[in-house]
Amino acid sequence: MSATAIAEASGIPVPVVVERFGLKGKHIAASGEHVSDMSVSAATLLLEENGVDPSLLDVVCYFGSGYKEFPVWQAAPHIAHRIGAERAFALELDYVSCGGPVAVRVCRDMMLGEAHLERVLLVGASRESYLIDYANARSRFMFNFGDGAVAALLTRDGAGAGAGQPDGASEVRRHRDLIRDTSGPALEVLASAARTDGSLSLQVKVPLGGSRRPWREGDGPAALDVDEPGAMKSRLDDVSLDQFVAVSEEAMRRSGVEGAPIGLLCPLHMKRSMHEAVCAALGVPLERATYLDDTGHMSGVDSLLGLDRARRSGRVGSGDVVLLLAAGTGYTWTATVLRAR
Repeated sequence: MSATAIAEASGIPVPVVVERFGLKGKHIAASGEHVSDMSVSAATLLLEENGVDPSLLDVVCYFGSGYKEFPVWQAAPHIAHRIGAERAFALELDYVSCGGPVAVRVCRDMMLGEAHLERVLLVGASRESYLIDYANARSRFMFNFGDGAVAALLTRDGAGAGAGQPDGASEVRRHRDLIRDTSGPALEVLASAARTDGSLSLQVKVPLGGSRRPWREGDGPAALDVDEPGAMKSRLDDVSLDQFVAVSEEAMRRSGVEGAPIGLLCPLHMKRSMHEAVCAALGVPLERATYLDDTGHMSGVDSLLGLDRARRSGRVGSGDVVLLLAAGTGYTWTATVLRAR
């Protein structure tokens, strides 16, 4: 969907869509293409590229959008079955747009705590473009929502595997959980940080279909809405930049790389001015950050998809510190630090 098409649907001028929204265009899933379909496609490509037998996977974790084929339904078991992960535990995480860094954190910590876990597959997808009502000005900040999927594989390095429970700073030295593929250097998962502002928890939602207001005959299609866009914007304008910086610095400190230059920043897609402000505040040149102006924002997919693109184009070198950075309605800011090996 081009910037011109977005402008026509929303009434927002094309230059504003391109320059302020930071959106040349975005991808839209086919009408019959759902998050489990996209997750299976991404997972299959990853496993085939790396020669991994899906029957050897210990965990399949879905961390993508909650807008799935059915309400009150888990996608992870369905995805695991379709890819042939016959003995995998299916794990579902519902963390909306901050899902990527959170999923890496949760699965890394699970591998540290359970020495028998050797291979954990993360899959996330979004088709939230179908939840956008371009005639609703209250949901204007969501007009960049697009569709896509990503998969990542966490494996345990031989060094330190089964060494028992981690303790403090030694855990990073004794356990090496890696995102590996053939497109670039392996990435060591270090540490994470997150902050939540629950005062914004009711602002963004699909107001129909839950127990508070079930769907009834005559209700329109599901669409995202914002209760008080002015109040939410004011609050986010006051705190977002500080929260992005705070979780980034805390994750770097916990990782033992405090003060080190960030070799690659992989944030969620956000308006261009905020993207540039975050880069400046973290001391990251714009060319060392990914920006998905051709895909838009894809819930929890963004940071890992940006990382995959950067690695395949040779932008990640040995020893580089990589920062995954995201925020999700609720409202949670999160960062996870990786290091290229």
